[in-house]
Order: sequence, then C-alpha cells, then structure tokens
Amino acid sequence: MEQLYTIPVNEAFDASAENASCGCPMCALYNKLEENELELILGASMMEPDVRQKTNELGFCHRHFGMMFTRKNRLGLGLILESHLESVKKSLSGEGLAALFTGAGNDTLKKLGKLEESCYVCSRIEMHFSRMYDTVLLLYRTDSSFRRKMAAQPYFCLPHYRRLLEVGKQALPKKEFAEFYEHVSEVVRKYAVELSGDVSWFCKKFDYRYQDEPWNNAKDAVERSIRFLSGNEGAGVEKK
Repeated sequence: MEQLYTIPVNEAFDASAENASCGCPMCALYNKLEENELELILGASMMEPDVRQKTNELGFCHRHFGMMFTRKNRLGLGLILESHLESVKKSLSGEGLAALFTGAGNDTLKKLGKLEESCYVCSRIEMHFSRMYDTVLLLYRTDSSFRRKMAAQPYFCLPHYRRLLEVGKQALPKKEFAEFYEHVSEVVRKYAVELSGDVSWFCKKFDYRYQDEPWNNAKDAVERSIRFLSGNEGAGVEKK
C-alpha cells in the first residue's frame, strides 16, 4: 500500500531539497492532500450518497468550514449544510435544558461532543497522510538515495518531526531507529540554530544602533518561525 505514495513523497522531498523556500516536505504533502479533498467535497464527491452520509455523520471542523467558505462555492456548501443540518436536527433532544440535569440529555451531549471532535476532510486527509509517513519509512529503509534526500531537507516542522519519530519508533528496529532519529534530528537542530539567530537579528534591527546594518536572512524570520513551530497551521503565514 505504501508504494502507492512513493511518487508524491519523492516529489515533495525533491522539491524541498532543491528549493528551501518549499519548506517542510510533510507540510507540502499535507497541503496537497487538503487541497485535493476540498476540491472533491465541493465538486465531484458532493452528491455521492455514501459521501453525504459520512459528511452528515462527521461534519467539518472550524478550519475546513472556513476554507470551504472562502472557495466561493456557496451553493455547493449550502447543499452540504442543508443535508448536515437535517441530520443534526434528528440528533437533538427535545427535552429542553432540564434534560441536561436529569440525565435525559446524556445522549445529546454525547452526540454533540463527538460531532465537535470529528471532521470529514480531516479524516480523509489523515487516511492518506498516515500512509505517507509509512512511505517515508519504507523509502528510508530501502533507498539509499532517499537518505541523502532527507539530509538535504531545509527543515521539518516540529509537529511533523515529532510524528516522524513516533512512526519511526514503532516501525523500525532499535538500531535503525537510532540512525533514523539522528538523520531527521540533525536537519531539525541545524535549522533551529539558524532560525534562532535570524530571529535574534530581526529583533536587534529594531534597535537604532543596528538600523543601518543589513537584514541578512532575518527579514522573514517571524514567518519562518511560525511555520517551523506550528507546521501546516502556520502555512497561512505569507511567505516573503
């Protein structure tokens, strides 16, 4: 199954190795998956009965509601909401506020809590994204050129760095994991040192004593720090 994802994984790692402005390759993969799923749900998949059943059941998180709204397909989003709200109405208790204190509303509380924690788009992304992590491990173990490619990455954001280590620890024997840990961590440590220096210089540039000094690589240090620390959640920060 992992081999189905070797092409997009290699492409993302190639792009980031060749152009540091592409950033974390795992972020790039996530963004591509997210874009594909949003395009599908507001397009070809929208009226499929099995898909509609899942969107009614899972709903959407605030992030993906917002992203669908900004895509300007009001009718498509409206049709999804029409069906989803019908489903929500059926799950609401008719006992009123008193039910929350008598125990009669426990089922409603459970259903609403579950709905807040689920998202159709997130679930679809995670299904593919988890396999892409498995593919990274597969390529690392079987392709020496991929190891060199990994070492050439500009950085891995901290959330995706953590998950790479989690997946690696579960999938690799101890000795191989120790090597994998060092390969990935060296990329992250090197970038953290560089970024820390850039942020410090960025702050100094607001001191009049340094106003005539060059910015060097510090002008976009704040934006790059957000992307490094928060991963895809920082992807909306404009690149300069």
